[in-house]
Order: sequence, then structure tokens, then C-alpha cells
Amino acid sequence: MANSKSSRPETVSIGDQKVLRGTGGELHQTAGGDIPTLTTQQGTPVADDQNSLKAGQRGPTLIEDQHFREKIFHFDHERIPERVVHARGFGAHGYFETYESLSDITRADIFQRAGEKTELFVRFSTVAGNKGSADLARDVRGFAVKFYTKEGNWDLVGNNIPVFFIQDAIKFPDLIHAAKQEPDRGFPQAQTAHDNFWDFISLTPESINMALWIMSDRTIPRSFRFMEGFGVHTFRMVNAEGKSSFVKFHWKPKQGLQSVVWNEALKLNGADPDFHRRDMWDAIKMGDYPEWELGLQVFDEKFAEEFEFDVLDATKIIPEEQVPIRIVGRMVLDRCVDNFFAETEQVAFQTGNLVPGIDFTNDPLLQGRNFSYLDTQLSRLGSTNFNHLPINAPRCPFHHFQQDGHMAFQNPKGRANYEPNSWGKDGGPRENPEKGFQSYPEELEGAKGRHRSETFADHYSQARQFYLSQTKVEQGHIADAFVFELSKVQTAAIRERMVSHLLNVDQDLAAKVAKGLRLKSMPEPADAARPTIMDLKVSEKLSIVLNGPDSFKGRKLGALVTDGVDIDLVTALKSAMESEGAQIAFIAPQVGGVEASDGTWIEADEKIDGGPSLLYDAVVILASEEGGSELAKMPPARDFAADAFSHCKFIGYSQQAQPLLEKAGVWADLDAGCKQLSQTDDGKAFVEMCRDLRFWEREEKLG
Repeated sequence: MANSKSSRPETVSIGDQKVLRGTGGELHQTAGGDIPTLTTQQGTPVADDQNSLKAGQRGPTLIEDQHFREKIFHFDHERIPERVVHARGFGAHGYFETYESLSDITRADIFQRAGEKTELFVRFSTVAGNKGSADLARDVRGFAVKFYTKEGNWDLVGNNIPVFFIQDAIKFPDLIHAAKQEPDRGFPQAQTAHDNFWDFISLTPESINMALWIMSDRTIPRSFRFMEGFGVHTFRMVNAEGKSSFVKFHWKPKQGLQSVVWNEALKLNGADPDFHRRDMWDAIKMGDYPEWELGLQVFDEKFAEEFEFDVLDATKIIPEEQVPIRIVGRMVLDRCVDNFFAETEQVAFQTGNLVPGIDFTNDPLLQGRNFSYLDTQLSRLGSTNFNHLPINAPRCPFHHFQQDGHMAFQNPKGRANYEPNSWGKDGGPRENPEKGFQSYPEELEGAKGRHRSETFADHYSQARQFYLSQTKVEQGHIADAFVFELSKVQTAAIRERMVSHLLNVDQDLAAKVAKGLRLKSMPEPADAARPTIMDLKVSEKLSIVLNGPDSFKGRKLGALVTDGVDIDLVTALKSAMESEGAQIAFIAPQVGGVEASDGTWIEADEKIDGGPSLLYDAVVILASEEGGSELAKMPPARDFAADAFSHCKFIGYSQQAQPLLEKAGVWADLDAGCKQLSQTDDGKAFVEMCRDLRFWEREEKLG
């Protein structure tokens, strides 16, 4: 890890105030200034609100940091009973199957025997929105997995993005306060397109890498089934001999990556605010079980020392090209919950729930989460006995002396409720040095203080690497997203400040955003604690488009049909979809369905105004002569065709659909992503086209 000399804080203007900005972008009061001094709740002045107290520059967070504990403690209990973050969630049961023994790197029991299956529960969620918000908000998605292993519960609590906004957990309350509704007006809900959020981001340079990720299509996934999951932090694995390896956790969806486009997301929130929930429920109920493979990036101290960035910095990734992913098992979700509240709402995840063979590192964000997650459960679930709830209880035997409290279902039996005791066999459980969890004996030294390691100081290089690793289409979406979000910011200085950061990422991106915002002049690049590394290699694994599926399996085709539709075309198309492992849904002018050309009745899944093309991955329009003319008169049918075309979806159509396509304004622009279906073999050819999911070449022409 490279080192650099820290620069001195400088005086900058924020509004009409003069403040000091530190090397990490943090703000301090100037001597003699009239800004009130930040204090604890007890009135103690705070010297540093950016860094938690650590043992050495890269050491663990110390429990004596009362300011950090008070701040997180208050934040954890701000909401009753809804989660402060990740309030809108959806869960499912399943299992993890180990592919091979990992005894070479860990003693964790779950990884010892090939082919063994371990019960688990997963909860997906949005972060910023309240419990009643919509599924398709532009937001990070939580990806939390609870493994019920033979040696206790292991919670891998992560997101669908591998980096985070901040480097130190002491800033988490500030981040979420800025992202949530503005406190004086109580809006906007489930979105970050407002002044407070971008004010915080623009004053926190460490957030810039994450800002690129959240403005990408990663934050508008097509389905929980088609997104990656990450443990975010660097953890340790320790084998039976005590040898330690660093590890990062990755979940890879077996059906590939897929997202929607922004206009589509906006309309989906109106058409079906439960789109992601319904998609997961339907897939499991029909037996199309979602699957992910678990991959590990395993590396040693030598790599950590030589890597361009600090492996303890949660705002950074390790590109897969530098440390390849070792696939070690798969997760299958095969059962929906029986009761949403009892399971999805009451499940309690904690980063501190580890098992022997897996251990923490000194990542200051992870250290803070370990305190915060346990503390939060008291507000949410009302008792320290939340682990007695069936969804949280381990499946393996457990024995301890903890007793009483609100809603205690189990208490110690017998005379002994303390340890050590002299009651022998009847004295209850005892510690076991051989089987028990042992923290890795890492050697630590350093001055106690509120540190931010200089190895955390590069805030722009990986943001640049991420942007350059996207396809041209995806880069355009990122620029458009910045323009949209920042156009909702009413304070011009904040918009300009964000562009000044983007200048340190990529000149072309900054120019596009500045032009989209119509800045009168380009600002100077933001001061950087370290210069941007311009030649980091691109990583194709960071692109959604380049990591899509190789089939249409698990996707859904929307077929708009009318009376008199050619039954042979319908039958052939349905057969081709079923062979592919995809679904077909029929949309009709009336919910009762339509009568096909041979008198066969086709039941409708949706009425046309309740089944817009937004809900489907590709569409076909199959009509009779009369039916095509009738569809052309229906505004929802015209929207069905126009939206599918503008969202770059593959479109199949019969010749009789021409009146509708003309009225929708797309007939004259039909391209290679549109296929006329006139023979039964055309259905199979159309399915093969749909495997690419989107005809992105259309987007540039529409632009």
C-alpha cells in the first residue's frame, strides 16, 4: 500500500462561513469563528467527528470511544419499530451447498464437506426508503444471508454493490440522515435527488467512488434474482492450524446480471410498486428457484501490502483480474415465508455473528457495524431475547447462562445460572478452547487516537476505473443519472461542487454532466488528497451488460393478443419459451381473454391497462386484422408498444399489428431488434434474439 505525506488543512468558504477542510475533505471550525462547537449530548466539545478512536492508524476501533458509541446508539434507536435503513425488505428460505472442502483456508464447519447443504434465510431490501416505499427506487439493495450452521449462525450482511459511501462508521448516521427525507419537510421519500444528500456527498470525497456506482444501473436492478451480492468488507479466514487469509465474499447470480432503464423504473413504480417482491414470490412458487454461487477472493498479507489501495478501506474493491474469484458453493432459494411479519420483519442480522474459522479485520466501518447491529435489535424487537424468535434461533444446540428479560422463552435449567461454579455435571455449559471461537492473534501497536490512515486517502482512482469499465451505453446512463439527480438539487453551489469532483474522475463524464446541468462555467477540479491514478486497468466484471445471461431463462415475455389471433403462432411461441425456461404472459383488451383463430380460448393474465410492457423482458404483439385496428384505438396498447420500443426491448409482431405500431409512432423506425412473426419457426428465432435482453443499438438513435 502506497504512502503519502498528509497536507495541511485549508480554509474554504461554505456559504458565508469560513471553515477548515482537512485532507479527507472533512470540515472543522476555524479559530474565532461564530459556528457553534459540536458537542456530545452531555455538552462535551467534540474534536473530531470524522474518525472513530483506534489503536494505531489501521488498528481496531476502541470501545471506550464514547462519542462514537453515543452517536451510533442514538441513531440505532431513531425508529420504532421500523428499521432505520433497509426498512423495505423481502425474504425467502433456502439452502447453501458446499462444492468442495475449504479446510486449507478455514476451519468453518460449513466449508468442510463437499455436497453438504446448510439451511439459510435471505433478506433483500432497499436502503433509504421507508417500509411502504416502492421497489424500483434508485437505491442500493441490501443482500443479507443468515446461515444456520452446525456451529452457530453466520450472518453475511452485505449489499448488491461491493463498496460503500464512507470509510468510518462514525459517519453512518450523517450519511443516512442526509439520504433520508429532509427533516423540516419530511420528503422526498426513497430517493436521493435532493440537496441534503448531494451536499453531504460533495463534502465527503471518500463517497465519490460509491456515487459512480449508485448512478449506474446497479441501483435499478430488474430483479433480486439478477443482481450480485457482496460482503463489502475484507474479512479473515483462519484454518485449523491458525493460518490466516484475507477474504472478500461475492454472490454471483447464475442467471446473469440485468437492470432496467430509468424511465422504465419510474413507470414500474406506478404500475407495480411491489415489482421485485412479486417477481421473487412468483419465481419460487413456480419452481424456478433463484440461485447464486458464492465466490471468494482470497489473498495474503503480501498482496495486501502491495495492492494500490488499502484492503481495510470499504470504499474500494479488489478487481477480479487481480485476485480471481474462487467459486466454493451455491445458494438456492426454494421456499417463500409462511408469514411476512414473523420471518421477514423479525429476522435480525448482525455482522458480529461469525463462526469459528471466520474472523473480522480492522476495517473501521465493519468495526462500527459490529456494535451497531446488535444494539439496534433492542429498539426493533423490544427485547434482548430476540434470538428466541424462530427465524433468529440457531438450528444447532446452544447453551448459555443468559436469563430473564422481556419475552424470555428459554432460561437456564437447574441451580446454576453463573460460571464458574462448582456444581460439576449439573453446573451447566463450560467454555471449550478447542472448539470455541478464537480471534486471530493479530499483533497491534500504535498510538491511541482518532486516525484516518493515509492509505485511505485516494478517493477518485477507483471511481475512474469503474466508469471506464462500463460500456458506452452504461456510461451514458451514469451521466444521465447524475444530471437527473443534481437537477433536483436547488443549490447551485452543490451542483458545481459535484462536477468539480467528477473532473477528478473523468473529464468526459464531468463535461456531460456540466452540459446537462447547463453550468455557466466549468469549476476547478476539487482538491485531491492524492492525485488520480489514470492508468488503472479496466475490469469487464464491473459491467452489467458484459455480464448478462446466455439465455432467456427465468425471464418473462409479454404477449399482447386479440380475438382471431393465429393459434399456430401462439402455440409455437409458447413452446419455444417453455423450452428456453422462460415464462409467457398473455395480455388482452379484456381480462377474460381472447378467442383464437381456431376457436381456442386463451385466458388472459392481464388486461391491457394492467399489463404494460414495463413488466416484461420482451414483448410480442399478435393480432387479427380487426384486432390490430382495435388495439390502435386504445391508449394503453399504444403505450405498450411505444414503451417497449423506447426501452430497447426486443419486439415480435404479426403483420396485423401494423396499425398499432403506426399509431404508437414506431412502425417507421422498426430495427433489427424487431422481428415479424409470420411462420411457426419464427418463434424460436425470436427467443434466440431475446437472449441479449436489450437491443442497445436503438438507444443511440433514440437519443
